[in-house]
Amino acid sequence: MKQCRRVERAFQASAAAANYAWANRQMITHYIRKAFKKVFPNVEDELNILYDVAHNIIKLEKYEINGKEKELLVHRKGATRAFPPYHPEIPSLYQEIGQPILIPGSMGTASYVLRGTEEAKQSFYSVCHGAGRTMSRHEAMRKISSQGLKEELEKKGITVLVNSIYNLAEEAPLAYKDVNRVVNIVTEAGLAKKVAQLIPLAVIKG
Repeated sequence: MKQCRRVERAFQASAAAANYAWANRQMITHYIRKAFKKVFPNVEDELNILYDVAHNIIKLEKYEINGKEKELLVHRKGATRAFPPYHPEIPSLYQEIGQPILIPGSMGTASYVLRGTEEAKQSFYSVCHGAGRTMSRHEAMRKISSQGLKEELEKKGITVLVNSIYNLAEEAPLAYKDVNRVVNIVTEAGLAKKVAQLIPLAVIKG
C-alpha cells in the first residue's frame, strides 16, 4: 500500500511539472508573438502553434499484458508518443495520418517529422525524441571551440544568435549521434514513417 501511495505521489508530481512546462511554453509563445509583431508590425496574421509536445512525461495508458488489458504508467524519458492512425488518444486532426513525431538532430544537422504506425505497439507506441548525445555538455564544451563552431555554422548559411558564445559548444553537432542513421533505424524497425526532413536556418540559444 505504501508503495502504491509513493507511485501515486510521484505521478502527481510529474503531472504538476508537466503542467508547469506547458504553461511555460505558452508564455514563451506569447513573447515570441510580441517580438514578431514588433519586427513585422504590418503583418496582420498571428503566429499559430503547429504542434506542442513533451518528451519527458508519464502518461496513464491501456495496453494488453499477458492477454489482459491493464492500465500502465508509461514514462517516456527522452522519448515521445507514436500513436498510429485512428488511435483513440490522438486529436481528430491527426486521426487519419497518425501522431506527428518530432526527432530533432542538432543545430547543424537535419531534424525530422514522422508519423506513428501500428507496429510501434511493440515499444508502447514510443520512439526517440532526438538523435541522442555522444558526449555530455561538459565534455563538449571542453573539446569543442564555441567560436569555431559559430564560424562553421555561419559558413553553412546558418544564422547564430546567442546571449553568450561561451556555452554554444554544449549543443554542437559533434556532441550528437547521426540523426539520419537514427531516423533510418526507427523507420526500418517499423515504429514510424518519415514525413519531412527539416534543414536548420538559424540557431537561437539563451
